[in-house]
Amino acid sequence: MRTIAITNQKGGCGKTTTSVNLAAALALKGYRTLLIDLDPQGHATLGLGIVPENRKQTIYDVIANPNVLLQSVLVQSNIPKLILAPSNVLLSGAEAALMQMTEREYVLMKRLEKYERYFDYCIIDCSPSLSLLTLNALDAANEVIIPVQTHYYSIEGLKQVLETLDIVQNRFNPLLHIRGILLTLAEQGTVLCKDIEQQMRDYFGELILKTIIHRNIRLAEAPGAGESIMTFAPANQAAKEYMQLAEEICYEKIRITQTDFVNI
Repeated sequence: MRTIAITNQKGGCGKTTTSVNLAAALALKGYRTLLIDLDPQGHATLGLGIVPENRKQTIYDVIANPNVLLQSVLVQSNIPKLILAPSNVLLSGAEAALMQMTEREYVLMKRLEKYERYFDYCIIDCSPSLSLLTLNALDAANEVIIPVQTHYYSIEGLKQVLETLDIVQNRFNPLLHIRGILLTLAEQGTVLCKDIEQQMRDYFGELILKTIIHRNIRLAEAPGAGESIMTFAPANQAAKEYMQLAEEICYEKIRITQTDFVNI
């Protein structure tokens, strides 16, 4: 299982939008995909049409209580191969629960270990802060994708994110590597956007992914319908861009995953 954390300490950069739509695109390509909502706001959960407050158990229970198995909280999305581990506001209490545990930085990794053979991909939507929850996500992940808005301020913020990831690699997870920096919310055809993109490519080189996600009204409307853009408006340009992103990060053949561990 390839586990990819979608993270940026800056909010409003399309992190949750990328998590939901990349997971959906991977599932539509035939990969059995687990999406973990690790943000107490529960926006990835809402984005797949699940009401966070209606869930009796969420990823919080899996993290806080070792007796709660991941399979007991999973929810089937409207895409057959896309499974969600939902969250709600209770996840904000996970920090306090983790502080009482030994090896608190590796709790999520340990909870996921036994499920690696059941999924091809695990996408983790992180909260916009360097919290203990985010550290758990980075320790559980093999790879990181960093969504970055095409804005001048984002360049300075991105340097801080990369410094943080360097610390995580050195102290906690030496196997973690950056899969790429994803330019998001780009304005189609504007000179400013093109200038910023070129500056980022000049500075960060091959770390900048080829795919660019452009600002799109249908992409903004999709969460309100409780769907990814892939099912809400499959012919839309944003759906094509997220499918392109999925194709860019895929490098293995589809594996035959087992699916009989849970009835969802």
